[in-house]
Parts: sequence; structure tokens; C-alpha cells
Amino acid sequence: MSRDVELQCRCGKIHGWLRDAAPATVNRVVCYCDDCQAFLHHLGRAELLDEHGGSDIVQVAPSMLSFERGIELITAVQLRPKGLYRWYASCCKTPLGNTVSPRLPFIGIATELFQQAPNTRPCDEVFGAPRGRIFGKYAIGSPPPGSVKPNVRLFARALLKMLGWKLHGKTWPHPFFDRASGNPKHPVTVLSTAERDALRSQCGPRAARA
Repeated sequence: MSRDVELQCRCGKIHGWLRDAAPATVNRVVCYCDDCQAFLHHLGRAELLDEHGGSDIVQVAPSMLSFERGIELITAVQLRPKGLYRWYASCCKTPLGNTVSPRLPFIGIATELFQQAPNTRPCDEVFGAPRGRIFGKYAIGSPPPGSVKPNVRLFARALLKMLGWKLHGKTWPHPFFDRASGNPKHPVTVLSTAERDALRSQCGPRAARA
């Protein structure tokens, strides 16, 4: 059964909703990549990583996510030029969502955003348990089982979800991009190579160098 799920940042200034949430409408994964680790170190929120450096992410269609309060506090960082847009709350450094561009209709939302809401429900109840773990070669310590080799079924599911979202017009409205221009609605900062390298030094021992 799908439901509307309330979400907000840590301090409560940004508030919104994820509509039609259910295990069948989303894709939930745990990602251990060094970029996800570096992003949370950049925010000073490394406590959101699990013991192996993993981020619990729910991938959704853009039209499912909307913000009704605190929109002016939304900002983003890119770890490199043309890298993922990693959106967060400038007020309290809560991660809000990761996107590529409107051409790829998905937003990866850290489950932290749902756990801060006043009427929160367990993520396993709403989204189901994570369907897999990816990029374990960047994990801290021993990679979790099944996280190192490519998970073909998981990636296939994500691609089919994105194709379905695109065909069914779920790219718009988009909480982070303007439909007319395709440009970001909110400020974006691109890190320098030195800034990125400093963050990577805090990530897993297998962290790649760009």
C-alpha cells in the first residue's frame, strides 16, 4: 500500500512530502562509494554513514518529492564539474537528495530526511528493506557481503524505474530544476580539486583518486 510520507531537515526549517511511497514505487540501496562518503564529510555529517561508510538511499521519481517550506534554504554542491548535484539544507546540513540532471529522472534521498519528520515511520515499513549494497570496494574495513561485485538485478531495476518514470512524465515537476531552462533552481557550488582531495582522505581506504 502506498502512502504520502512527511520529511524535513534536522532543524525543521525545510519541510516537504514524498508522495505515493511504497516498496514497489521506489528503489532502496546502501551505497559505499567514496563520493557519498566525501559529501557527508563535506557537510560535517559523517555520523549518517554506517560502520562501513555506507549511505542508506531511497531512489524516487522527481515528481514524487516536493518541499512546501524552507525552499530558499536549499543549496547544492558538486564534488567535481559535471558531477552529481548533491542537494542539502544550508540551515543544518541535512542531505536532501542526489541528482544527475533532468535528463535522468531520479533523486536519491538519504533516509535521514524521513527520520527527522514528526510523524515518521520505520523506513523498512514504508520502503521495504534495502534491495542491495553497491560500490563496496570503497567501504571502510571489510566490504559487506554482496557489495563489491556489480549487482545486475539491482541496476536493472533502477534503469527500469527511471525508464518508467520518464515515459509516464514523472520528471516534472522537479524540486531542484527549472522545467523551462533545465537549470538548477538553487545555488550550486563546485569543489576545487584540493577541497575534494582533502575530503577523500577521510573516506574508505580504497578511495579512488580523480
